Amino acid sequence: MVLPLAKCSGPLRAASVTVIGVVASIGLVATATGQERPLTTLAADSPVCSDVLPASFARRTANQPAPRPAQAGGRPDRPAADLFCIELFPTSGVRAAAGVVQLTPSPSPFGVSVTADGHHRYDLTAWVGGLPDPGELGPYTTYVAWATPLVLDPVVKLGPMGNGVNALGGVAFNKYMILVTAESSADVTERTGPLVLRGRSPSSLMEAHDMLARAPSAEQMPTGAAHDHGDGWPDPPGYPGVPMLPGVMTLRPDVAPLLPTGVALADLPGVRPRETVSLPDGGTLDLVADFVRGRVRDQDVLMLAFNGQHPGPLIRVSQASTIFVNFENRTPFPTAIHWHGLRHDNRFDGVPGVTQDPVGPGETFRYQVRFPDAGIYWYHPHHREDVQQELGLYGNMLVDALEPDYYGPANREEILILDDLLIGEEGLVPFGNQAANFALMGRFGNTLLVNGEPGYELMAERGAVVRFFFTNASNTRTFNVSLRPWADGAGPDAGSDAGPNARPGVARGSPLPLKVVASDVSRFEQEVLVESVAIAPAERYVVDVLFEQPGRYALVNHVQGINHRMGLFLAEATQLGTVTVTDEGVADDHAAEFRTLRRHEAVVADVDRVRHRFDDPPDRELVLTLEVSDLPAATEQGMLYDWVYFNPVEWTGTMPRMNWASTGTQVRWILRDPVTGAENMDIDWDFAVGDLVKVRVTNDRGAFHAMQHPLHIHGQRFLIIARGGVPEQNRVWKDTVLLPTGTTTDILLEVTNPGRWMVHCHIAEHLEAGMKFVFDVEERR
Repeated sequence: MVLPLAKCSGPLRAASVTVIGVVASIGLVATATGQERPLTTLAADSPVCSDVLPASFARRTANQPAPRPAQAGGRPDRPAADLFCIELFPTSGVRAAAGVVQLTPSPSPFGVSVTADGHHRYDLTAWVGGLPDPGELGPYTTYVAWATPLVLDPVVKLGPMGNGVNALGGVAFNKYMILVTAESSADVTERTGPLVLRGRSPSSLMEAHDMLARAPSAEQMPTGAAHDHGDGWPDPPGYPGVPMLPGVMTLRPDVAPLLPTGVALADLPGVRPRETVSLPDGGTLDLVADFVRGRVRDQDVLMLAFNGQHPGPLIRVSQASTIFVNFENRTPFPTAIHWHGLRHDNRFDGVPGVTQDPVGPGETFRYQVRFPDAGIYWYHPHHREDVQQELGLYGNMLVDALEPDYYGPANREEILILDDLLIGEEGLVPFGNQAANFALMGRFGNTLLVNGEPGYELMAERGAVVRFFFTNASNTRTFNVSLRPWADGAGPDAGSDAGPNARPGVARGSPLPLKVVASDVSRFEQEVLVESVAIAPAERYVVDVLFEQPGRYALVNHVQGINHRMGLFLAEATQLGTVTVTDEGVADDHAAEFRTLRRHEAVVADVDRVRHRFDDPPDRELVLTLEVSDLPAATEQGMLYDWVYFNPVEWTGTMPRMNWASTGTQVRWILRDPVTGAENMDIDWDFAVGDLVKVRVTNDRGAFHAMQHPLHIHGQRFLIIARGGVPEQNRVWKDTVLLPTGTTTDILLEVTNPGRWMVHCHIAEHLEAGMKFVFDVEERR
């Protein structure tokens, strides 16, 4: 049975499986050859959960001390199994039984697998042993697995199962249980038989906490503490519906606030919408960075812009062309322009201190920019980008393919840059001066933008196929974007709690199918239909949408945040814009082509050239982790509860005060070579043009605050080979990969460009807190 993704408050699908064998001995499983294997050795086939089984049989004692996060560089003794495994415990009638369920992200063209409502999707594989013949328990012939939220409604059938390895289909609940019952038939549709095994999802470990007992510094206001510290920092906005604790309210950044001063807003020109600049091969663009007056939330705010436009000019060129950009810096900041995703000449990559000197205030620099690959790219600063990019210095580059039918037909193209801004009562919330603040989790904004505006509008004709080129230019936010039918006054999608950040007008109803065509540096091998686009900072996706019916459709960001203090998930649905489809039909009907999911043979052939390396052991390894020091007691104690369960993606900023007060003087984000022990800029990697380098990247679950990292590699391209040991099935050339918490990802780096190239996390505050290194590429002799 296949459930429509639009109804994904529950499982995605159920799969029938074969019962491998039945024995009564504890921990023994009959294999297909009739030989018995201990459950512990059978579960060793799981790359994630093999270490869980001994604990299942030993029955962990309640008085074991709770593990605590390490402040320096992670906890190798803290495996990610507690995020991706469910222990199955027996009821009294089958005490010899036990098992474990591994959660594997469901196949997805994105770095994370989620529903349109933001629920993480997992495929389940169960290793079970010790179950008796079901007939010994009564009039039963089989065992059946079920999934249900903690409130036991709905209860969804996963499928029949038995001793051995069982593929159980998928789930997409926030918190849930797995139940195994004895049933009269594998065809039952409701659970009626006796319960024999049960287990809770890792997310269900989150519960409400007695903060006064366990985190008194967060719960209690220090004696004599006051909110007005006279240090120039205004209090940051809170997260609606999640009150901050008294002790947390006293936290302050240990650096001075930074906002440009001496600039009169009234004297600045108002920001202008983006313009398209089409350039021929050899063409020239003058690009000026300067202050403008923006208008957000009915407030005038000081912003930066290229050529007075936010986003900056859309540069449209043909593949294989070269242009020249005369850049002038009229801001008070040293800066440079990085041409993100381009495999072009290293000396023009725009990294101060690596490929060029910073362009100082009042100075100029001439860039020569080459476009070898078709697709959507973007440009932005690479010097205090946590400030300059956030203030508006970014724009897109659209590279038209030489191949005439590179994409399928579409009636129009829309280039959308997604972003967010953090606005307080006095305007933009200041930045850290001596070091970036928001260093722990990155700067989440409270106002979501599309092309610099909080309300995107599009008119289209009935039957139109619209091609959307999405870019995420935010400092830290990963978006989950869908299109839904819209109705005045309608609330968020039925069946989900909209949470405090929902806006009126987000419609009920099934999301429209979105056809994913391409990503960072190429098309996919195979086009696929999805219901939402999960896009991390710096990533790009090309998506086609067919608007068959007239009406209005809401462009929605729908995610699931976490209130760690209360142990609750918080649904957050925000309308980014509206598409209005007229009754008038489109002149050129491309509906049939839209429904055809093309296989891009040129991409397949390109991938085939390097496929022989996919199963090789890794040539290099990276671990992503964290080191903290001198954090306030309220932050350290409060983070104990954040540490119980990490969402694979931290979708929204539900701990704004602790995050705001953390700075690069206290937080050091780390890229570590585990073979040499070298970290960040001490990593010394050398390659030659033509090398194929398999890199295994592990996002350390045991870090003090583990979270996702969008890892960007300059000047080259790579393929994602496997996630969590599971081979990727539909490949695309990338320059940025989203690495969810606690996961291991294998990539294959194709080295084509000589020079010195940077690798870094594209959460701007993590980059500023050290998460970067440089590798060298020589011409092959």
